[in-house]
Amino acid sequence: MSIEVVNESGVEVDVDTLGAQARYMLDRLRIHPLAELSVLLVDEVAMTELHVRFMDEPGPTDVLSFEMDELRPPKDDEEPEEGLLGDIVICPQVAAAQAIEAAHGFDDEMALLLTHGILHLLGYDHAEPEEHADMFGLQARLLSSWVGQSGGAR
Repeated sequence: MSIEVVNESGVEVDVDTLGAQARYMLDRLRIHPLAELSVLLVDEVAMTELHVRFMDEPGPTDVLSFEMDELRPPKDDEEPEEGLLGDIVICPQVAAAQAIEAAHGFDDEMALLLTHGILHLLGYDHAEPEEHADMFGLQARLLSSWVGQSGGAR
């Protein structure tokens, strides 16, 4: 699996751990081992530009996902498809502020945003109540298993 994590944010972030987490999540979701994912960490100015350009909303946001080949987790009896997952863009400055609001650590918030971005790349959404419940339930299970397997040492 090709996972590239690039930090252009100016904030110190453990990109190796983010890469390991992305690989773990994609393995758990049974995504093809040759799938490709790019994770870019940007500052608030760059995130604001992307947020305005692609979502037509003002100010920076925490995470954006840009899906490529519409890969989906395979059903139990299906084989995973090879392809490009897409790009996830995360703003660590926004993540830091959200971590304070949520009363948890910065690394926890970054893990949450990465997982959330991956799920969006895989077609999950949270616009409707049922979709919200499905996506956030899966997100919670994935994060819990990541913390369990990583020993909480993120």
